[in-house]
Amino acid sequence: MSSRPGGSAPASFQTGFPIRPDRLVEARTPDDVREAVAYAAGRGLRVTAHATGHGLPGAVEGGVLVVTRALDSVTVDPVARTATIGAGATWGAVTAAAAPHGLAPLNGSSPSVGAVSYTLGGGLGILARQFGYASDHVRALEVVTPDGVPRRVTPEREPELFWGLRGGGRRLGVVTSLEIGLVAVERLYGGSIAFDGERAAEVVDRYLGWTRTVPESLTSSLAALPYPDLPQVPEEVRGRYVVSVRVAFTGDAAEGERLVAPLRAIGPALEDSFREMPYAESPTIHNDPPFAHAYYGEGLMLRGLEAERAARVLELTGPGAQMMNVVQLNHLGGASAERPRVASAVPYRDAGFLLRLLSPLDGTDVPSVRSLYGEVSGVLGPLVQGRAANFCFGGGDRTAGFHEPETAKRLAGLVSQYDPAGLFGGPYEG
Repeated sequence: MSSRPGGSAPASFQTGFPIRPDRLVEARTPDDVREAVAYAAGRGLRVTAHATGHGLPGAVEGGVLVVTRALDSVTVDPVARTATIGAGATWGAVTAAAAPHGLAPLNGSSPSVGAVSYTLGGGLGILARQFGYASDHVRALEVVTPDGVPRRVTPEREPELFWGLRGGGRRLGVVTSLEIGLVAVERLYGGSIAFDGERAAEVVDRYLGWTRTVPESLTSSLAALPYPDLPQVPEEVRGRYVVSVRVAFTGDAAEGERLVAPLRAIGPALEDSFREMPYAESPTIHNDPPFAHAYYGEGLMLRGLEAERAARVLELTGPGAQMMNVVQLNHLGGASAERPRVASAVPYRDAGFLLRLLSPLDGTDVPSVRSLYGEVSGVLGPLVQGRAANFCFGGGDRTAGFHEPETAKRLAGLVSQYDPAGLFGGPYEG
């Protein structure tokens, strides 16, 4: 274990908020995590875990920061169709380890996101409508709870903690590894189709209608963003406001072509990358940025969405906004709406869509971004069920709405039981 006073912060994908702990611990083994938590508990210091830093909820000021990046082992059992994933492993590493066996994890769109931390927040994957949330497939977790005790948590051993860790996030301890089920997906049909943003209202209207016709084996999202006028940006979208639809479908290519035909019928496309591909190439569907940057973000779980409200959201956040915004609308339902065999704390299962807002902070102040997000929430009104913790970036003080009231109450009881001293953030606020 490398332990030193705070100072030089670890590299983080999120660069918009300071990381200044009193003590930084670079854990190389689960026992290092245990020692770090015990050290913090003995001194009444707050504990924060840090893997890749994609989902950094806000600034880290004081306390003990446990960096789990070195705990990056991935072991695949092809017979059991499971993977044991260390806290520092990325989805890209898990996908690469599973692919030779014809298997795939239920990963998100970015290969550089930490697999364990993403799963603790629920884990909305690119195949969510067919297979549900990643947390639905967790078999066991190794966790150091705030009392410094390492525990193996399964449905049979500590079932209440097993419930809360899957969807309850980071408030119950530091997970050092987890065992998760894989799915037998070797190839998929997918990609994206992009349209000029001047047609945003038409595209979102056609997209919403199309989502009512597709099978559960197809998961999709719509994204809207202004591309910068830079040489490294593909010429067809450079300097343009673009609305695109991204698709991942596990059926054969011929059926995939039939399913995306209504999207192609929308009209002239700036770009069309639909094709059959090895699952290992699935990150090309979304092409999330691979470089660290500063950003603020919000995730809103919606009961449904009408075209008029969606168009108004794109109008507010589009080229006329005072800052750059990336908007993503994830189509939910299917298996993501089903209750798993072993219940979890993943909230808002009946949501129809997830609206994700992300704003780069270079030259933009947080109050202005929050004000804009407030306008968006006002447009959506009663459609907003709550907030998606995995996609709320930068606002560490904004925890309301992460779970339904009964789930929040149950999680608060768990936090009181396992962390009465508030090492991992104090009383649970829901």
